[in-house]
Amino acid sequence: MAQDISLFQQFNGRYDYVAIGNTLNIMENGAFPNCTILTSSSADLNLDATQNITAAYLYWAGSGNGDFDITINGTAVNADRTFNDALDNVRTFFAAFADVTDIITTVGNGTYTISDFDLTNVIAPYCNSGTNFGGWAITVIYEDENLPLNQLNVYDGLQSVPTFLSITLNNLNVLDNEDAKIGFIAWEGDQSLAVNEQLTINGNVISNLPLNPANNAFNGTNSFTGATDLYNMDIDVYNIQNNINIGDTSATIALNSGQDFVMINNIITVLNSQLPDATLNIDDYIVNCGDFDIELFYTVNNFNSTDILPANTPIAFYLDGLLIGQSQTINEIDIGDSESGSIVVTVPEDSNANLTVVAIVDDTGNMEGVITETNEDNNITFLDVELLLLPDVVTLPSLIGCNEGFDTSTYDLFEALESLEYNEEDVSFYLSLEDLENASNAILIPTTYNNSSNPETIYVRLENPPCYDIYQFHLTIENCPPKIPQGFSPNDDTFNDWFNIQGLYNIFTEHELEIYNRFGDIIFEGNNEKPWLGKINRGLNNKGKIAPVGTYYYILNLNDPNYRPMVGWVYVNY
Repeated sequence: MAQDISLFQQFNGRYDYVAIGNTLNIMENGAFPNCTILTSSSADLNLDATQNITAAYLYWAGSGNGDFDITINGTAVNADRTFNDALDNVRTFFAAFADVTDIITTVGNGTYTISDFDLTNVIAPYCNSGTNFGGWAITVIYEDENLPLNQLNVYDGLQSVPTFLSITLNNLNVLDNEDAKIGFIAWEGDQSLAVNEQLTINGNVISNLPLNPANNAFNGTNSFTGATDLYNMDIDVYNIQNNINIGDTSATIALNSGQDFVMINNIITVLNSQLPDATLNIDDYIVNCGDFDIELFYTVNNFNSTDILPANTPIAFYLDGLLIGQSQTINEIDIGDSESGSIVVTVPEDSNANLTVVAIVDDTGNMEGVITETNEDNNITFLDVELLLLPDVVTLPSLIGCNEGFDTSTYDLFEALESLEYNEEDVSFYLSLEDLENASNAILIPTTYNNSSNPETIYVRLENPPCYDIYQFHLTIENCPPKIPQGFSPNDDTFNDWFNIQGLYNIFTEHELEIYNRFGDIIFEGNNEKPWLGKINRGLNNKGKIAPVGTYYYILNLNDPNYRPMVGWVYVNY
């Protein structure tokens, strides 16, 4: 039913603490108590001018199932966390916690009164067994530049004894045990009960005379004020300089009690500790479409520390346990400072579009560190990354240009997109996928574009947030149909002197031309090397003569798979 004592908060720097509090009991409980309990009590806080409040934690406890809504100097306080314990099914006890840093920082030194803490209706069944109690305590952690660099650990929970209680405190980093101390907030201890009561740390009996003798540790006292009338509660602190060793990372607290029922609610250790504390944040990242490189922007911090973080502290980056990148700090990082950096890591090309990068500072690439830190469990961070994978390239129908004797033609590239719905401002054309991905070197005037090769591939980027669609099409050139005149006059006047079929001789170089008279007799056969100048080159009688005025018929075989033979007439005149 009890809650094990465990680390709640850690402070690294020039920190120490003080605790105040008071009981609601008007006398120590016992066999024949006055079964009266108060609903409020007060205590004074007196910090030095150099002691600046960092945190303040209020603990309160008592018999019964709990009063979790109280006031401090008239300000309502509700429990952030609660604890419970029991002697048996009837005698149950509670404790509560609230962070009151804002209140204590605002008020500062002065009298603090806890009110509306009302156990009057539940206390009676506990009186005959001497287990009636109520009380409160405030732990105030402060920073003072006159202090050495310390590690202050706040542990809490609710664990009870008799007859034996052992608590192991972890997360210690002991570099020097000079002035090492340990403090407790405990409930229900009785000064008059000291049967086999003994408090040890690492097997060594500790005491704090005259307030806390070795055989009666929990006896209603406050070590900070010297008060001896905290009936059934204790705020104690012990020097443990010779009870803990340099290099220790844990300590064992043990309490024996033959009769006294004691509940430990809070334990604080203050140890000299000069260590860095590396933490890592990934602030941002950049990915490019179709790229498996990720540029990461990160910050290494040395916040909760008592020493500088060395230069060249290693940083490792992982994806699914695979090391994908390594970096390191450049400079020493002072206490409370940070250093920013960046790295480009490459993930496997079969990676999912949505992935998680794991980054660890103080990691040499095998998930092991090389630096001793105040906290070895806060070096890791995670970043969810969405890759901008290239979409599939969709091929559109080609645009066909006309060959007019050259390998180039003029195109309106938007004509290739007639099957798509788009806004022109969302479309850009490129000559390579690389330019498309980088959105560079776009074709400036796509409505009158002249190809530079035949065929030529054009890539289309159609913006479609958060990414874009990619299309491609080809520009090709086919031979234009020749333009055949309907007449010519072979009279050597240098004007229209021959059967000038435009777009034929430089393009359809394998063509064949046949000319027939009106009787169906072939009078001329020509080709790319032999245009018709109006002379007859077939037949026995007229070969070499000029064809008479009249209408002649032609068959033009272009020898191009895209065209059938062309048949028509031409008029010859002089």
